[in-house]
Amino acid sequence: MTTPVCTSASDAATPVRHARPYPSFASYVRARQPVLLRTARSLTANPCDAEDLLQTALAKTYVAWERIEDHRALDGYVRRALLNTRTSQWRKRKVDEYVCDELPEPEPLRDGDDPAERQALHDAMWRAITKLPARQRAMVVLRYYEDLSEAQTAEVLGVSVGTVKSAVSRALGKLREDPELDRVR
Repeated sequence: MTTPVCTSASDAATPVRHARPYPSFASYVRARQPVLLRTARSLTANPCDAEDLLQTALAKTYVAWERIEDHRALDGYVRRALLNTRTSQWRKRKVDEYVCDELPEPEPLRDGDDPAERQALHDAMWRAITKLPARQRAMVVLRYYEDLSEAQTAEVLGVSVGTVKSAVSRALGKLREDPELDRVR
């Protein structure tokens, strides 16, 4: 009678089937999608592209679902599919270059058309508008941001047209006197 010296050697001869923590592909996707989406977002600059990338990688995983023996390694499989898919997309990216005699130059900005200055003015204006009383703020927003007429603004707020005119006039006066808007102008 012989006894095996190494028990792991005798176990190696019989294939081991790992327990499947996810009974179906759908259950795996439900459980792991948020984590995998974060990984996809780290590979792309655009959240929509990340969703597309994850969808493609999950489609590749679905095709190979039955062949994957160790379901504990699914995350690694999907991450590798994400990386390979993203690399393929990057390599296939087409760059259109056209030869021309002169370099195309963007149109020069007109005075006061600087996007940074426009944004600073926009932000200062919203801060100033938030300082107005609620009723005046509502009238200014409806009248100038929503581009409603005085009659339409009066109808929306349930007041008379004269009330809208006087309240908007007072609000514009307060906005003209706002020191924060003077710095931006």
